[in-house]
Amino acid sequence: MEVKEGLEPASPRAQYFNSSVLSVFIMGVMETEVPITINDARTMSLLKDVFLPINPRFSSIMVKDRKGEKQWKRIEVKLEEHVNIPIFPTDLSPTSYDEYLEEYISKIAMEQFSQNKPLWEIHIVKYPTSNAAGTIIFKLHNALGDGYSLMGALLSCLQRADNPSLPLTFPSRQQSEIKSYRGSVYRRVSEHFSLIFNSLSDFGWSMLKSTLIEDDRSPIRSGDEGVECRPTMVASMIFSLDRIKHIKAKLGVTKNDVITGIIFLGTRLCMQEISYKSSESQSTALVLLNTRMMTGYKSIEEMLKPNSKGPWGNRSTFLHVPMPKFKDHRSSNPLEFVWTASKIIKKKKSSLGFYLTGRLLEIVKKLRGPEAAARFMHRTMRNSSMMISHVIGPEEKVALDNHPIKSLYFLGGGLPQNLLITIVSYMGNLRVSAIIEKGFLDAQKFKSCMENAFEIILKAADEIPI
Repeated sequence: MEVKEGLEPASPRAQYFNSSVLSVFIMGVMETEVPITINDARTMSLLKDVFLPINPRFSSIMVKDRKGEKQWKRIEVKLEEHVNIPIFPTDLSPTSYDEYLEEYISKIAMEQFSQNKPLWEIHIVKYPTSNAAGTIIFKLHNALGDGYSLMGALLSCLQRADNPSLPLTFPSRQQSEIKSYRGSVYRRVSEHFSLIFNSLSDFGWSMLKSTLIEDDRSPIRSGDEGVECRPTMVASMIFSLDRIKHIKAKLGVTKNDVITGIIFLGTRLCMQEISYKSSESQSTALVLLNTRMMTGYKSIEEMLKPNSKGPWGNRSTFLHVPMPKFKDHRSSNPLEFVWTASKIIKKKKSSLGFYLTGRLLEIVKKLRGPEAAARFMHRTMRNSSMMISHVIGPEEKVALDNHPIKSLYFLGGGLPQNLLITIVSYMGNLRVSAIIEKGFLDAQKFKSCMENAFEIILKAADEIPI
């Protein structure tokens, strides 16, 4: 983008996510194996020499130019204003510190970013919990970039624990099969007609879901205003990536299909336990899709190249995926949740509905301004029941300044939904985190149902003959 008067134009999505209607962010959480011994001077040095150079936006604030358009403006960063080291009572048990950490994460999730300084902060929790010797939290505004960009930035600050000189590796992602257009004219015409029909159908359905049709109120959706400002709790589950691949091979689907099917089944089981009638409720998940079409994370240098297919910024969109109901299936086969999710997602990915939705947002922005586009996005999220976001993590153990990372996960915030699911892979496992409005849904019940759904689907897949 062209830079004028020292200002860099903010992307449309950056303006949507940092508006009076929406203020969306992610928190990357790293759990360390050893106590955190980084002192203040070392922390400032790492931020100055490693973190800030990743992207100019980490040293910029969002301002309006003479025409009212939002721009990024470089400023002098006061690092001490971005570093937070909470003080908890001393000599408590790890389980007690679990509660303090949970309350602290909920607290910082409700706090808004100051617009007078760059939109990021780091929190260093030096108290041992039942899961880790220490916890490091990066809170990053989504105006800086999408989850792919921001997680890529955090990963670029890490090194392999076994050999820092070697690059990080990530699980391979199968390329989409390239359709063959050989054959009869009739077949080619039929495929093009199907693409057009699916695209218009998806676009029309997305428009209805974003404007007129709301999901039913249910145990996972209150339908209330302002839920993005309420306290939350986090329920985390760890699933074996090898077992996910085993289910994938047995069912002939993708890993994402398996994960989505498990989430759908677990959510329906939880809803049914709370209210049996809710098994028939109309519930929709917004599944985030990254449009970069890449096999894994590129280096930050590659991401910043103008001609790169995966430049820094916001290049994600969402798919409206209706959650299967128990009554939809003539049998009680739990694998139907995976197959149904696979069928729906495959169909939506093969259409241009998400592209048309993006173009519509651009038109709304041009005609009515970024605030109107932000209201459209807010309504889209509010009308659905949950959000599912998935990023790829490294295969080997990583370390931050010689602090081995035992586990890592990310959380989302600022979304007008009672339930958000985030997924990240790391060292052969999938960390699934449910961010749940506190007091609305029992986090432990949800976790139990999700783990039960995984075991049910795994057992059903094992019974399929080879």
